[in-house]
Amino acid sequence: MAKVSKVMRNQRKYKFAIRHRNRCAICGRPRGYYRMFNICRVCFREFALKGYLPGVTKSSW
Repeated sequence: MAKVSKVMRNQRKYKFAIRHRNRCAICGRPRGYYRMFNICRVCFREFALKGYLPGVTKSSW
């Protein structure tokens, strides 16, 4: 779980766009972010296994 201060700081408008950091919409994690789903890899795995993300299946071979 990210600090509330970091999440709030990321929501403000920056002087330069390059300073923006993508964060997970659920937990605020800055790393392992999937743009397609707007969530981090940890939350992605939890939601996919619970079946909350339609069209996502666990791979097996």
